[in-house]
Amino acid sequence: MGQMYTSNMAGRVFRLLSLALKRRCLLQTKFLVHHSNVTRNVSSFQLIYNDYGDPREVISHRIVELKPLKENEVLVKMLMAPINPSDINMVEGTYFIRPSLPAIPGNEGVGEVVEVGSAVKTLQVGDWVNPADSGWGTWRNWAVSSPAELSKVSNDIPVMAAATLVVNPCTAYRMLKDFIQLQPGDVVIQNGANSSVGQAVIQLARQWNIRTVNIVRNRPELEKLAEALKKLGADHVITEEFARSGEMKIFMQSLNSKPKLALNCVGGKSATELLRNLDQKGVMVTYGGMSKQPILVPTGSLIFKEVEIKGYWNTEWNKCHRDSSKKQAMLDELCDLIRKGQFLLPDSYDYPLEMHKTAVELAMEGFKCKKVMFNINRDV
Repeated sequence: MGQMYTSNMAGRVFRLLSLALKRRCLLQTKFLVHHSNVTRNVSSFQLIYNDYGDPREVISHRIVELKPLKENEVLVKMLMAPINPSDINMVEGTYFIRPSLPAIPGNEGVGEVVEVGSAVKTLQVGDWVNPADSGWGTWRNWAVSSPAELSKVSNDIPVMAAATLVVNPCTAYRMLKDFIQLQPGDVVIQNGANSSVGQAVIQLARQWNIRTVNIVRNRPELEKLAEALKKLGADHVITEEFARSGEMKIFMQSLNSKPKLALNCVGGKSATELLRNLDQKGVMVTYGGMSKQPILVPTGSLIFKEVEIKGYWNTEWNKCHRDSSKKQAMLDELCDLIRKGQFLLPDSYDYPLEMHKTAVELAMEGFKCKKVMFNINRDV
């Protein structure tokens, strides 16, 4: 798959708007850098929501004139930002974190430091940065921030990789590492396998010689999806319907060993089937609930198979390991795999911030294997 950009109607509109957007950005942003003494006039185009609700209805935009930097602040030019399910949930008001309103949406993205205050020691002009915590607000083209709110990221990987590094790949990495000791040849089963986390799980498992059983919803062009996932390293791709059929038992027997780890982002009946197919003392980790249905646990799985049911929240893990060597080692390994071409990026639909209604609506649709991205200042 690799990093490719879709040629569709939105893409054509994006190209038509590109020149106008660049001109607008250049007119709105004028700065001359002389060490830490900068003369500039920066207007920030920001997406914003004043009420919780349907993101397609409550998100609007505003243009804010940014104030001159204080000595302990930096000016960040945002480059790219994804639309993740957690972003949608946060705007809806259904996420665990509810920011004070009005708020700028977007929990993940990458920006470039273009100016630093005189007292800033940890960042310099040209550094790429990610938000250190959720709720920072990446869906804007310029931001003034404290260095404490930012984390430096490698700037020798693709921009899209840097923009999408800290949520989905890290979620996949930690779930494969932290809940049960997996050995080469072990089996992991997951639903939502075509999601960004699912694709990351497939690729990391391949690197670590772990076999994967990947469950997806039935859809048009199912064979095309299965082929794409197998190119990433998926060993088996099956549908939710197959997983609930009598054929599933025969299939599981053919694996010679049952899954020790199950990864659930769907919930409902889909999660129940994961539990049914776990090995003795296996672990199911839930990191999402796209069906918005509760998890139904078979009594026999708890009593006789002694399975464990756990949850993973990447935001909390990052908070607990913010400056840890464990986190840095994970990011270094992921970036190294990206540089070597051993961890590929999802295909993407790219939109400017001005087309947020179209972008958000597409992100909320089902049956996608592509990431919806805001391409902000990437070409400026």
